Amino acid sequence: MQPLLNTKGDIQIDLNQVRIDILNGIRECNDRGLIQTAKWLAELNYALKDHKINQIEPPRPPEYDIIPEEREAYSLAKSFFDCQEYDRAAHFIENCTSPKCVFLHKYSQYMSSEKKKLDNATDTGMENMESTQVLLDLLSFFKANRNTLDGYLLYLEGVVLKKLDLRSQAVTVLQAAVAASPTLWAAWVELAGLANEYEALDSLQLPKHWMMYFFAAHAFVELKLSEQALEAYMVLATAGFEKSTYITAQMAIAHHDRRDVDSSLTLFRDLYQNDPYRLDNWDVFSHLLYLKDKRMELANLAQKAVSIDKYRVETCCVIGNYYSLRSEHQKAVLYFQRALSLDPQYLSAWILMGHEFIELQNSNAAIQCYRQAIDVNRNDYRAWNGLGQAYEILGLNGYCIYYYSRAAQLKPDDSRMLVSLGEAYEKMEKIPNALKCYYKAHSTGDIEGMALFKLAKLYEKSNMPNSAAAAYTAACQEPANAGSKELPAAQRYLAQYYLRFSLIDHAAHYAYKCLEHESTKEAGKNILKTISEKRLSASNSSQANFKPEDLPDAIKNVSTSISHETPKTPFPLPSPNVTPDNFSTPKFTRHNSKYKI
Repeated sequence: MQPLLNTKGDIQIDLNQVRIDILNGIRECNDRGLIQTAKWLAELNYALKDHKINQIEPPRPPEYDIIPEEREAYSLAKSFFDCQEYDRAAHFIENCTSPKCVFLHKYSQYMSSEKKKLDNATDTGMENMESTQVLLDLLSFFKANRNTLDGYLLYLEGVVLKKLDLRSQAVTVLQAAVAASPTLWAAWVELAGLANEYEALDSLQLPKHWMMYFFAAHAFVELKLSEQALEAYMVLATAGFEKSTYITAQMAIAHHDRRDVDSSLTLFRDLYQNDPYRLDNWDVFSHLLYLKDKRMELANLAQKAVSIDKYRVETCCVIGNYYSLRSEHQKAVLYFQRALSLDPQYLSAWILMGHEFIELQNSNAAIQCYRQAIDVNRNDYRAWNGLGQAYEILGLNGYCIYYYSRAAQLKPDDSRMLVSLGEAYEKMEKIPNALKCYYKAHSTGDIEGMALFKLAKLYEKSNMPNSAAAAYTAACQEPANAGSKELPAAQRYLAQYYLRFSLIDHAAHYAYKCLEHESTKEAGKNILKTISEKRLSASNSSQANFKPEDLPDAIKNVSTSISHETPKTPFPLPSPNVTPDNFSTPKFTRHNSKYKI
């Protein structure tokens, strides 16, 4: 797998073989009732419609590979399965031995138990205990027939193991499933959901098949490795899949995860124009419109979704986001609950409903939602971060530290969790840990522009003026902080700091900056008045008595002749890993933290 994940250039894929594999996969999945995988393959096949197939076998009837005596029973059971009469389907092929019949029988049993569990949970709020017994019976069958399982039955075994929370065994079985049936996309998706980190993904033993490229890109999206995901999908588009709506949607999601809202919206709008009835991923589309405050466009999207299918989970999420944008949080909760009644495993609805309960100041309900989201996908940093926020509202900072730490581990290039973690440490008076968090948040690329200011304030609070001045100076020089509400206080501190060491020109520079803000205008005037008095009272004798060694070591070499341009940082921003006031660390340079590839 290592060469795949390290791929930087183009890949060579035989599109003729791809189309043959896809058509065979569509037929095999349709015969077994795996309609979502058949749909995914059909969309991919449509994207390649301009690539003509050189050779292909004539279509085979669904009863192919089924012994003649069982064909009628299979045809009847399949029709019942398509009508969601799962118990009835399982009954009529209970004694069949053909591979397709065996899979359809076991899959019908599984789907029946899942449907009953969902119905009972909706009615009574309790899971049907019988469903667990069905899973155990299926597991016993798989173990008893280990040597006769094909790729499809291995996939079903992997799903059962995952349901029973036997994750390591599920990974092993699903690897065998994709090796036996490489076009079974559902097995790849389940496998990606079990890879909780890059190293785990990199250690999988997978077949050398073109589907592996789609799996790697999908897994990057699942792990929120947005840069790698975009690169992988660009490679696939270059290889001939540029017309795939699936790839366009996945790239839009990757842009969303890296907070590039405009690029993501552009892709979703293009997708909407090309396939206006495709509801898949409209929950993400609506969230982007929510972030950009596009109320009318979000309202139109909600109306369109209702006209297509008002009982789809994506439709409920779109409407929920619309009501959230209107600050009607109770109505938003209602629609997220409707989405979950349709699919209790729908991750976005759990997280979004948790956010709504935070807005309603119902922290306990929010905590329950986020915990349910973690049960669905423990690798989603949003749920862990939401738990941290909920416990922060409750004032339980010890819990905050744990949950923010988990979120930061899952999303190490996102400074927001690091800043929140630093705040929690600061509240618990764990100053060294807080300093490290703020410093790392700035190092990884401060999204909200708060890390340096918080670092400087904490240095100031800890009576480390030189370190505070270094952090404030770096914050003032950051172009992105030009409109920050924290900027005036930083400039006032620097003006007072330089005035203390009689660095008049530096102090005057920041004092004039203070005049630009209403909150610091008076302080700026007072500092300029003091500067003027110092200049008037300065004499040769007083200058002679001043010794450069009276200054701190960090600013001895600072030139007192300063232009009216922004002054350079007089000393490097100190790392919290060393004694803050010795300034022996190398000059800070920003870098982007990302996973290895």
